[in-house]
Amino acid sequence: MNVLGISGTPRKNGNSHILLEHSLAPFRESGWDVTILGLHDLTVQPCKACDHCRSYNGKCIIEDDMGLFYDAFRRCHALIVSTPVYYRNVSAQLKAVFDRHYAVTPEQPLRGKPGGAIAVGAGQGGGQAMTVAIVHNWFSSCGALTVPGELNGVSAVAQAEGDILKQEKRLKQARILGENVLQVAVKLNSEQVGPPDAEKWQGEIREGLTSPSALPPRG
Repeated sequence: MNVLGISGTPRKNGNSHILLEHSLAPFRESGWDVTILGLHDLTVQPCKACDHCRSYNGKCIIEDDMGLFYDAFRRCHALIVSTPVYYRNVSAQLKAVFDRHYAVTPEQPLRGKPGGAIAVGAGQGGGQAMTVAIVHNWFSSCGALTVPGELNGVSAVAQAEGDILKQEKRLKQARILGENVLQVAVKLNSEQVGPPDAEKWQGEIREGLTSPSALPPRG
């Protein structure tokens, strides 16, 4: 079993990347193969809107590191996406990955696979919730299933490198997100043959997952 972690920060060891690592810990502990594709050291150019992929069986005309993502989309059984918040949106590097997924839309490599989202901004009300929703919207566009963490995705406030390491509650929330995605992925793969009924599963996906009442009160 393989889980894909996509790190949308262009900064090595960014706070969103640290939370991603914490969210993937439950998968490592369960013996899963973990693939992390970090956009701090990969190059994915913007989509050219040329439709070359539609004429050549999903092959994108751009030759860059996006091929790693296409392969990872096909191999993974679950995914978690993390990103810093830039102008109430995902990073430009991550948005390019989202747009370039268009090439494999007919194939639907992420259909029925559970995913979680992490967003880190520099201030309160900096667009973290909106950014999580943007990642979730991409999941829906790909046919993937959105899995919540404590309440929704993981949102955090941090700016300087390593700031998030001082926030034990956010590190715990990242782990809970990973545990929830893992739980859904295991259930899906034990009960389903082929892609699951996305509408059915999205309606039932919160049942049995870690709830806010299981966590310490917010402070």
